[in-house]
Amino acid sequence: MVNITHKNSTLRIAIATAIVTVSKQATIDAIEQRKVPKGDVFEFSRAAGLLGVKKTSDVIPDCHPLPVEFTGITYSVDGLQITITVEVHTIYKTGVEVEAMHGAAVTALTMYDMLKPIDKSVEISSIRLEKKSGGKTEFLKEDYACLKAAVIVCSDTVSKGTKEDSSGKAIITKLKSYGIETIVYNVIADDFTAIQAKVKQLCTAEHQLLIFTGGTGLSPRDVTPDAVAPLIEKSIDGIMETARRYGQERMPYAMLSRGVAGFVGDTLVLTLPGSQKGATETMDAIFPQVLHLFKIRKGLPHE
Repeated sequence: MVNITHKNSTLRIAIATAIVTVSKQATIDAIEQRKVPKGDVFEFSRAAGLLGVKKTSDVIPDCHPLPVEFTGITYSVDGLQITITVEVHTIYKTGVEVEAMHGAAVTALTMYDMLKPIDKSVEISSIRLEKKSGGKTEFLKEDYACLKAAVIVCSDTVSKGTKEDSSGKAIITKLKSYGIETIVYNVIADDFTAIQAKVKQLCTAEHQLLIFTGGTGLSPRDVTPDAVAPLIEKSIDGIMETARRYGQERMPYAMLSRGVAGFVGDTLVLTLPGSQKGATETMDAIFPQVLHLFKIRKGLPHE
């Protein structure tokens, strides 16, 4: 199975359809009048479809078991065609497209089984995904190429050349995957004054993002949040709350990170952990959805 442990749980919705075609109006009449010998076709097949959605991971090997939090199965009749619509919701790390399509297929097969004694020419066709939503793909539809970033590594050892930077480079790679160019990349010591100087220097119209990595912990030299926080003009506590929650689900010490986030002028300043793993996980936790705030700042419509 594909590893999804790095993903966030979000509301995910999928809608799938299947078409059952009968050969005569008498079959449609029998269905609608509840006169099919095997029973109420709509209700029996709906029950089967619900089970099909729930059991998807049991029969499709690479599907993850997930919490199905809503399933709706409806029918529409047009001539000799019955369209089955299956809508599935979950709050989880992966989508429910296959669950919706499997539910539609099982519903259609149950209808076929119930109708074959009275109609030998029933056909199933066009099992398809009509719509899906949720997850990072919603945010990846946006174009972020207009954003420019600066990445500053705060580390005594890296600045002295005794250790190679990995967290800053990991952040730059992540930003590049969203189409964001990093135009400044510097390494500085864990120094309060130097950090504040970088904030004042780089929070300009040229940089929409300023990301610090390192110095967010509790050692005596970890002063990045202390230096940055007094300069933030509009704090956004939810950003780092989200990052800490995400990290806490993966290791028990994430709660000790003191990262802060907010705007200095029109530049979003983020303070990330200094380890490559911590920085990468924080980027996974908040990107690209955090970039939606630039749309909000411009006063553009948003959901």
